[in-house]
Amino acid sequence: MEQRISLVTLGVTDLHRARTFYEALGWRGQEVEETVFFQASGLALVLWDRGKLAADCGLPDERAGGFGGIALAHNVRSDGEVDEVLAAAERAGGTVTKPAATSALGFYSGVFTDPDGHPWEVAHNPGFTLAEDGSLTLPDFGGS
Repeated sequence: MEQRISLVTLGVTDLHRARTFYEALGWRGQEVEETVFFQASGLALVLWDRGKLAADCGLPDERAGGFGGIALAHNVRSDGEVDEVLAAAERAGGTVTKPAATSALGFYSGVFTDPDGHPWEVAHNPGFTLAEDGSLTLPDFGGS
């Protein structure tokens, strides 16, 4: 696994409120499918419904002691690399909470948690370009 974080996804209870907050700080986001993406240098900050994010990570949305409302993402260059990273995480003592599969949006991903329960999505999304150094550039979604 290359040493890289591609996306930080915050689980939010009110998407509009969260987007308004970040935009008031000067950030500019693009909303796609009830998800807001902000380009943040070589990575992306993502805002998504907390319950949907927990479910997508294969975790219960428990406010106390369960899902912490944040997920890290590690984007890779192929579907095969998704499988390799998930297997390596499991060998290292992590738990695969969501086996790799093609999502409804068409990209291939799975999720593991580290020994402290922090979820990591491992994804191959051809629409999210990775530079040689692994930095991520969001596409122009063409929306607001």
